[in-house]
Amino acid sequence: MNVLFYIAAAVAVICTIMVITNYNAVHALLYLIVSLLSVALIFFLLGAPFAAALEVIVYAGAIMVLFVFVVMMLNPESQTIRSPKQLLHPWMWFGPAVPAAILLGELIYVLTAGSSTFPVNAGVGPHALSRTLFGPYVLGVELASILLMTGLVGAYHLARPEAFRAPEGDDR
Repeated sequence: MNVLFYIAAAVAVICTIMVITNYNAVHALLYLIVSLLSVALIFFLLGAPFAAALEVIVYAGAIMVLFVFVVMMLNPESQTIRSPKQLLHPWMWFGPAVPAAILLGELIYVLTAGSSTFPVNAGVGPHALSRTLFGPYVLGVELASILLMTGLVGAYHLARPEAFRAPEGDDR
């Protein structure tokens, strides 16, 4: 089980580095999804299936849809937009597909190996998770939500069309 943990952690670190260093926003979002899925697998391996499900539903699902909408609102410049034929080329998907395939293989192995191979500690349920998140870590949770909201408002402000912007010297 330690080997699976380290493989998932390596995939998370590599994909996060690719998010930071990638110039194309859509490719960075794909790597971020794989990174979040690997963190969910780490939660599952540590005996917290509820936290893993929340990671997939909330972060890899809902927040990534929000990020995709923000990227669409920002209207990337024409030189970064590629034709659909180039986007459907198999080499474009090779980078995110390899770590995702590694994670899928790990998950299938963990689920088919049975409970005798992987002794799971007392599972972390919804009550224990909510006690932890909204107990000693409530400040971190609230700061993360404020940071996400600030990023969304800032992206909307930057993407506004010129017709809706206040004129120079106007204090609105």
